Amino acid sequence: MHLSQRQRFPRSPGSVGAARIFALNALNTWGIIDRLDDIKLCVSELATNALLHGVPPGRDFELGLTTNGTDLRIAVRDSGVGSPTVRPLTPDGCSGRGLHLVRELADDFGVTEHSVGKSVWLTFKAVRPAHQSFKGSHFQ
Repeated sequence: MHLSQRQRFPRSPGSVGAARIFALNALNTWGIIDRLDDIKLCVSELATNALLHGVPPGRDFELGLTTNGTDLRIAVRDSGVGSPTVRPLTPDGCSGRGLHLVRELADDFGVTEHSVGKSVWLTFKAVRPAHQSFKGSHFQ
């Protein structure tokens, strides 16, 4: 089973919430209910970072979700220059925590450079659709 959905979002603060809703709708359609809070937070962080650091004025970003039935890959692609880096945390810092959260919550994380822009991606492993039961479990 290979499922994929993509959508573009404008450079607008409302796009973060719209991206989160798009992701949750796709996961609901696919029956994926595992780790939804972690997924929502990661989508919000990647979309926010794209808007703040990667999407030039007049451009947009793309959110893509792909599953093979067990693993979920989330990627946000923008057309900006530069590559995101995880900066050291400071006790009084008001920003720079998003990629730390993403790295802690997701099972894998990375950046793929393109001829124009980049994709920041992450994966959640062993995400099961709701209709799959636990092996050896009495709960169905």
